[in-house]
Amino acid sequence: MSAIPAIPLEQQPIEYPTSDGKPMAETTLHRMVMSDLIEGLAAYYAAEPDVWVGGNLFLYYREQDPRSVVAPDVLLVKGVEKWNRPIYKLWEEGRPPSLIVEVTSKSTRDEDLDEKKGIYQHIGVEEYILFDPYGDYLKPRLQGYRLTERGYSALSLELDGSLLSRTTSLLLRPEAERLRLVEPATGRLLPWIQEAMLERTRKQG
Repeated sequence: MSAIPAIPLEQQPIEYPTSDGKPMAETTLHRMVMSDLIEGLAAYYAAEPDVWVGGNLFLYYREQDPRSVVAPDVLLVKGVEKWNRPIYKLWEEGRPPSLIVEVTSKSTRDEDLDEKKGIYQHIGVEEYILFDPYGDYLKPRLQGYRLTERGYSALSLELDGSLLSRTTSLLLRPEAERLRLVEPATGRLLPWIQEAMLERTRKQG
């Protein structure tokens, strides 16, 4: 019986893990804010076949280098197919996220403001927004950047402390320790997860 030839090292498939075993968020509140944004944006774009919303998954931005990875809390990508991606490989998708939101905490503040910001700017993320639910680590606690020819430019807050996302045409408005998505033209508040569930229950009853 002849031996099976070994696959040369450079031809061996590279593994891109789907998880690092770390928890999704630092606190219940952080997880709630992330889920509100992910589910709210997904529902808002539900009828758009080429807008995908995800969060807390690995985004690999350099082919053949699984160490070149970040895990955005919330990301929205325009111009790609909707499906349940376990990870996001930039070179396969062909498009960087249009919007990324990071829910900042004590343990992530420096990374969110420095390393991740630099990576997102480098790979072409159009809009980058940071929110600190407790207001302990960011001043102001809601901040945003938009990509220009010279790099990221800070976005100005509205008078009420909200931030207009030109990528989505939605306002992000702090409400107590959470973040609300608002349609500026109509003033309609996009429901949080619990609100959407209660509304479905009410209609069914």
